[in-house]
Amino acid sequence: MTGRARPAGADAPPLTERQEERRRRILHASTHLAGRGGFDAVQMREVAEAAGVALGTLYRYFPSKIHLLVATMQDQLQHLHATLARHPPGGADPADRVAETLMRAFRALQREPHLADAMVRALIFADRSVSQEVDAVSRQTTAIILDATGLADPTPQQLSAVRVIEHTWHSTLITWLSGRASIAQVRADIETACRLIDLPADGPSGPGDASGAARSPSGSR
Repeated sequence: MTGRARPAGADAPPLTERQEERRRRILHASTHLAGRGGFDAVQMREVAEAAGVALGTLYRYFPSKIHLLVATMQDQLQHLHATLARHPPGGADPADRVAETLMRAFRALQREPHLADAMVRALIFADRSVSQEVDAVSRQTTAIILDATGLADPTPQQLSAVRVIEHTWHSTLITWLSGRASIAQVRADIETACRLIDLPADGPSGPGDASGAARSPSGSR
């Protein structure tokens, strides 16, 4: 993440070091509770107690449980991004590297199914009031995919492909968590979408730019 985090509200000032440490404790508590019991286990009062903050303080950082869990997903993706930077994918071409990256993410989620379910349910339930947090998840996902491509200057067609891959990633995650897709099916869908990265510049295209690649999983702001 570039720069300091901000509390709820687009116009809020950057957090101080002490506030950032408090926010990290809150996110850690949310992760622990969700990992133990899923979406229903994350209760704001229990999060506040586990994080050692007042309930009112928690609500200043995260106005609702949905805000908190979507921010938890962004935090988990940020940790994944850092891990990938230390151990990058080794595929022969961009499509292979992106597919490997996303399957590594799926395997990580397999190890924490309750946490994965809680975060994805929060994304599904998120309304316009959570757009800032949802956009942060989308930007982080886009950054992970773009880094995996290894492309210094992706074409508009490749940026469009990144959007399709991101949408496919979220869709397959939902179907897997609901028990409607196996890991083998997830892999097949991800690998199919990732092949779009390797299309020639004059292949199928759509409007693509860096900002468009960071749309929310639902395709709306």
